[in-house]
Amino acid sequence: MRYDEYRAHDAIGLAELIARGEVRAAELLELALERCAQVDPAINAVSLLMQENGRRLAGRGDLTGPFAGVPFLIKDLAQDYAGYPTSAGTGPLRSVPATEHSLAVRRWLDAGLVIFGKTTTPEFGTKGVTETRTFGVTRNPWNTERTPGGSSGGAAAAVAAGIVPVAGASDGGGSIRIPAACTGLFGLKPGRGLIPSGPGLGDPLFGAVSQGVLTRSVRDSAAMLDILGAPDPGAPYLVQRSERPYLDAVQDPVRRLRIGFTHTAPQGTPVDPEAVAAVEDAATLLESLGHTVEPAAPSIDGRRLGMDFMTVWTAWCAAELAEACRETGASAADFDIDTQVLAAAGRAVSSTELLLAQARWTEYTRALAVFHETYDLLLTPSLAEPPLRIGQNRTPAIADAVLPPLLRLGVGKILSRTVVYRDLVTANLAAVPFTQLANITGRPAMSVPTHWTADGLPLGTQFVGGFDSEYLLLQLAAEIETARPWFDRHPPESELLGAGASAERTPR
Repeated sequence: MRYDEYRAHDAIGLAELIARGEVRAAELLELALERCAQVDPAINAVSLLMQENGRRLAGRGDLTGPFAGVPFLIKDLAQDYAGYPTSAGTGPLRSVPATEHSLAVRRWLDAGLVIFGKTTTPEFGTKGVTETRTFGVTRNPWNTERTPGGSSGGAAAAVAAGIVPVAGASDGGGSIRIPAACTGLFGLKPGRGLIPSGPGLGDPLFGAVSQGVLTRSVRDSAAMLDILGAPDPGAPYLVQRSERPYLDAVQDPVRRLRIGFTHTAPQGTPVDPEAVAAVEDAATLLESLGHTVEPAAPSIDGRRLGMDFMTVWTAWCAAELAEACRETGASAADFDIDTQVLAAAGRAVSSTELLLAQARWTEYTRALAVFHETYDLLLTPSLAEPPLRIGQNRTPAIADAVLPPLLRLGVGKILSRTVVYRDLVTANLAAVPFTQLANITGRPAMSVPTHWTADGLPLGTQFVGGFDSEYLLLQLAAEIETARPWFDRHPPESELLGAGASAERTPR
């Protein structure tokens, strides 16, 4: 098989070729490895290459499952593969091998996927860009001066660049939908508890985190949801699942929907005209397909929601940092300065503040439920602006020297009590203010690649559904995919192979 033939199929298509004996799993893996060697110097998407593991799996004659023999990459965060480290984007954890497979990895292996590496992520998945001291900068295949988003930025870059047709991802505040929007991919965040976490993680971020994938086709995401979404007796939630396979949704026509849309940022921060245009264009497309689309938004205090999200987020970051230091013997100074700042703010959160913030998540859930009594879906931008330039939100170099001693003096506690901190929270969410609502409420949401900017950058649109609406979201996504196909839109090879394309891999 030639590479162009490999690239022309999604994961289901490749699995069908293998099942018919038209190509061998080992051939596909070598194509994936060759493509990785060819383009990864430009995008820095793979943090750990596990090629011998991949060759061992591809060489087995007993691979079974719906994706038997398809090359696959997992995220280097909470997707443990026994015997290999899960670095979570950090230096200290690179030397700590996992003792067992995570539940998602076990299910991917049972589905016959050939895992041959791990993809880059920001430290502990805390940012909407993928730039770290340990692994350097991960770049967007559409424009290597731009970010592929985060925290599943490496996964998005690898899929968009054609290394694999689908890759493992996860989403605790937008980390599937943000990279999907940045790189022209489809990304579905399932509802709370539909995909169990474990065994090492039970209920991360009070259930805000969902495992999942990034794909080029809707049907690959649907089939992956069937694989990942089986119940787990040890999971903290018993959730409602579709009575029909999610893959059926791709062929099942969607009913006419009532969709409310907004392109006003919840925190009141600016929204780029391209993001506004993306939503208005999507609304026009939906109307042409027979849906009712009108301006509407849930009745929610977006600024307070942002603060309540960041209260939990920073406390979780502090816990992750403390556990990593305990496990490895590292100190806080061994981690990125951004991680140190977030953790310092998290340590300043009292138990009362944490529980009160998390309790208010229920208020937002009820407000969104009221919205869904009238509207089937909420349509918003996935991003408030086109993909950020590399380094655009990087902590200034002077801060790397000044902040650590201040943090050791306890400035994090002082800072978290000031108006300055509230302004910092707002600024931190300014580029990605629309995605946290679905995580807080535990509702499913997806980013669909409906729009490209005037200078050729992808900019997806987000749909947020109500409880148990994954099937409905997949139905609509399949309808949009048919009406405005994106599968054959590829990043320019000049970005990936040109002399000027070079990823920053050295520590900063």
